[in-house]
Amino acid sequence: MGWICRKNRIQQAMVDPDGKGEYKMEISVVVPTRNEADNIRPLLRGIANALTGISYEVVFVDDSTDGTPEIIRRAAAETPVSVRLEHRENGNGLSSAVIRGFELAKGRFLAVMDADLQHPPEMLRRMYAAMLSGADLCAPSRFIPGGDDGGLRGYRKFVSASARWMGKFFISRIRRMSDPTGGLFMVRRGLLDGAAFKPIGWKILIEVAAVCPCCKIIEIPYAFQRRNSGESKISLKITMEYVKQLFSLLRRKQKYNTVEVERWNEEQVEKSLKELEGNLHYA
Repeated sequence: MGWICRKNRIQQAMVDPDGKGEYKMEISVVVPTRNEADNIRPLLRGIANALTGISYEVVFVDDSTDGTPEIIRRAAAETPVSVRLEHRENGNGLSSAVIRGFELAKGRFLAVMDADLQHPPEMLRRMYAAMLSGADLCAPSRFIPGGDDGGLRGYRKFVSASARWMGKFFISRIRRMSDPTGGLFMVRRGLLDGAAFKPIGWKILIEVAAVCPCCKIIEIPYAFQRRNSGESKISLKITMEYVKQLFSLLRRKQKYNTVEVERWNEEQVEKSLKELEGNLHYA
């Protein structure tokens, strides 16, 4: 089916309340976790506030060695929406956790975010509004007007900048993106079918943007936050895995390079949110 007018697309995107549509719900929020016990409940509260009036689920894929899985189970029992957990005893990194989350997800749109609250949960509603406006992929950016990378300091800031430069150098499809190595995004589920994923390393957005047939990417501004609790997972091993990922993507990326990247300002985001509110029907 070709593109239809924007108003009709928003109306058609609303899953029927009886769950009889193609998808069980609108959004699956995929959260890879490793030792984030203190962040689970604040994260779920933030997601609930952000997605009021929208059907969603949260899918945790957990590689923790602490009490995080038990905290997730307890929080799930206290939460009125679907919260699912797959705990892996021998998990193979963030990217593989996200891909596994994609396999488990039931939503029409798949969102990915970290559990450490450096990705603000309120961005979920903004990403959803952008998706209903015609995006194949919504990639919030710290590096467009209104964005801020203030949560990064010192070595992490250097590593992040180096990763962006390397990604754009190797993968031509992402060169128009301002923040292609972020970990916060939303994508249409159908675009993942048959994608040649090989989850190496920790930069999952670059994997999705490179191998999925995304024609239109919308970037919206966001402010990267300070870590709420826990420790950064960056290490030399993870950095080397990213280099391996880039060389692998040279073979697996989409062959065509025509990708439209549309950068929204705050006014455009607010307009899309108002349009979304006008089409939601609250219980």
